[in-house]
Amino acid sequence: MRFATYNVEWFAKLFDDKNALILDHSWSGRHDVTKQQQIEALGKVFQAMDADGIMVIEAPNAGNEQSSVIALENFAKHFGLRQNKAVVGFTNDTMQEIAFLYDPTKMDAYHDPQGRETTTDGARNAPRFDGVFRLDVDVDDAPDKIVFSKPPLELVVLPNDGPELRMIGVHAKSKAPHGAKNEKDAVRISISNRRKQLAQCIWLRQRVDDHLNDSENLIVLGDLNDGPGLDEYEKLFGQSGVEIVMGVKKPKEATLREPHAEAAMRARHGAAPTTSRFYNHRTKTYLNALLDFIMVSPKLTDTQNAQWKIWHPFNDPDCYGSDEICKALLTASDHFPVTVDFTFT
Repeated sequence: MRFATYNVEWFAKLFDDKNALILDHSWSGRHDVTKQQQIEALGKVFQAMDADGIMVIEAPNAGNEQSSVIALENFAKHFGLRQNKAVVGFTNDTMQEIAFLYDPTKMDAYHDPQGRETTTDGARNAPRFDGVFRLDVDVDDAPDKIVFSKPPLELVVLPNDGPELRMIGVHAKSKAPHGAKNEKDAVRISISNRRKQLAQCIWLRQRVDDHLNDSENLIVLGDLNDGPGLDEYEKLFGQSGVEIVMGVKKPKEATLREPHAEAAMRARHGAAPTTSRFYNHRTKTYLNALLDFIMVSPKLTDTQNAQWKIWHPFNDPDCYGSDEICKALLTASDHFPVTVDFTFT
């Protein structure tokens, strides 16, 4: 069985107000790419991945007349995908939902949020992801109130031929200094955003601990907007958010496995795997980063022969060896899919 995570840049802009694909030559949310070009490229990528379940990050919008579920199922129908049933959790107002698109002949999946609801005052111990988490992020003895602009999607997944799984889809806060007026302002915003991103990861790790303590099979997957050695502020905080969620300082039985993150930790500031490619307009070069992960509980990796892959157009031989897939990956999004295969026995 194959699971994937895929951040699709501005998927929402490819659908009209009635959740139908906009198959024309108007511009998409991607630079110099039309809606039809991006849609056709996405179809090729989804078909090539052939995953049984895909955690879609930046899924189509929900609200008013729009439905992330209907839009994704329309997309699947258009391309004849076997992954033709979608589920979402708590929706948000960013036009970037988190959704799970899956093959209903291979599994069932439903939203199953954990943790207690909170008031606006929040809670300190793993509240529900649409609530408020209290944590002192700036070390002033006054707990800050942390929220997810995109609450993680918590699922129970029931494969026909495998064990019950808990799955958490994540799109953590970006650390980019959007809105900075000068370099000093950029530093201030970057540090503030990193504190909030780390707080979200601490909140997420509390939930991971709960599932592992209950001996549940767990997969955490999505875009964490962070990675070991990713920026110059990491030394200031001691750990990346990815390391916090994985639990790298915890005993082996409490540490989630993710070989690409582990490789980045070993490399730190050298060559490491990457899952995204952004154009830097200032330097006129491309920036590659490791932002997308599939973290798996140790019991699953030890018993189900887990195998990971980044569908990178240049670094994966199979992708690079196919001109069609290589071009589709570059056209479809600024992120590339990550998959994990299990041999359930």
